[in-house]
Amino acid sequence: MRGYPNVGYLLAAGAILSAAVFSPTALNAAAEENGLRPGTVLSKENAHLAEGLLPPEVLRHYREGHYQNKIIDWPEGIYRWDPQFLAATEAKRGRYTVSEEGTIIEIATGQQPPFVYGLPFPTIEPAQDPKAAIKILWNFFYQYWNEGSSHNLVLLAWVRPGGVDREAIQDVYFQYYDGQDPDYRLPNPNNFSMQFVSVSTSPADLHGTASLTWRYRDPLKRDSNWAYVPALRRVRAVSPANRSDGFLGSDMSQDDGPFFDGKPEDFTWSFVSESETLRIVDPESFERMPERRWLPEGGWRTVWTNLQVVGFQTPDWKGVAWAPVRAALAKRKVWVIQGVPKDRYYLFGRIELYIDKETYQGAWNRKFGWNGEHVNTLQVIAYQRDKNSRPDGKIEYQWSSHFSFQCAENVKLNRATIAGLQPPGKDVPNDRKVRFPANFFDSATLNRFGK
Repeated sequence: MRGYPNVGYLLAAGAILSAAVFSPTALNAAAEENGLRPGTVLSKENAHLAEGLLPPEVLRHYREGHYQNKIIDWPEGIYRWDPQFLAATEAKRGRYTVSEEGTIIEIATGQQPPFVYGLPFPTIEPAQDPKAAIKILWNFFYQYWNEGSSHNLVLLAWVRPGGVDREAIQDVYFQYYDGQDPDYRLPNPNNFSMQFVSVSTSPADLHGTASLTWRYRDPLKRDSNWAYVPALRRVRAVSPANRSDGFLGSDMSQDDGPFFDGKPEDFTWSFVSESETLRIVDPESFERMPERRWLPEGGWRTVWTNLQVVGFQTPDWKGVAWAPVRAALAKRKVWVIQGVPKDRYYLFGRIELYIDKETYQGAWNRKFGWNGEHVNTLQVIAYQRDKNSRPDGKIEYQWSSHFSFQCAENVKLNRATIAGLQPPGKDVPNDRKVRFPANFFDSATLNRFGK
């Protein structure tokens, strides 16, 4: 079933270089004619064919033999949308716009709707719409939130080109209020969009360190954030701007999330370009369904059996330790948008996001300092979807994931942080569409995780 293709091109002021990098029409045609087609392995021998199809800092890895990945075919029209979600999206046509703050509002009333399900903006025309950028971003959020509330035990790795410097295991919980299927909607008297908890379980010096975020749908109400450090034995409030800082001293921030997890209204967004890019994908996602089972308390657990995902996990790998060796590349049409933080204490002065035009999954998140210098690129994976039958017979659609890859590369210091890897263990939580106790995300009891 087809998604929601859009057309249009507008070059944002101050983004001429970025648009030039991703202006690939002639380059793409030449690349395919010269052999850069599905089945080809992109490596240092043919990396020149990907000029204009990858961010320059990523292309450099292929030129220098740091990365090597097979190209697969992912044509438009094969993405498996949930029919219920598609119908809800179609019903939004002409219903919403965004306020001056960037919040979704009803055209008829000028008010924020109490709940949104489906893509809020089925058609986006950047050439005619000055608010196109933030509409694209909202579509990204609503397709992601629809995957459901989650619980994951993940490995966080601090990586240099030749290996791993440090590892930590994080117990991570997200509860989403907006964008949920009818069966998973929660009472929401505080008008949350989401709540988040992350707890360090290892190594010993980090054990019990916890962070909590409450994000509100109110555009004028900034995130509430708390941290618990066992050595201090108290919960303390922290500034929302701290979400841009490196998490536990890494090169990945809380605002990275699965791709971008900042509050949209905290930025000023502009449209840069429509482009094509080679993007990182899970090739197994297009071949078969992963092992998945329904949990006794409700929700789905996906079981990953092959944990060799990146270079440092792969024997005899000669490239950089954070290379996505198990992944593939697929050529996709993307929107390129940029955001400038309204808070001058935010670590980055500009963020560029590359978002799939059909699926609205993120591809590349490039961050620049306030002086315009490029400092960090977040590289994430994309998936096909599959359908699953619950014990009660209801059909649900989810990402068909066999592994995860999130890599925040510090391009200045030649190092990276990897997240989303699954640690070894039996029956490791890798759960979606789960439910949590009513007080689970209570700031007053955050210290319980440190005991």
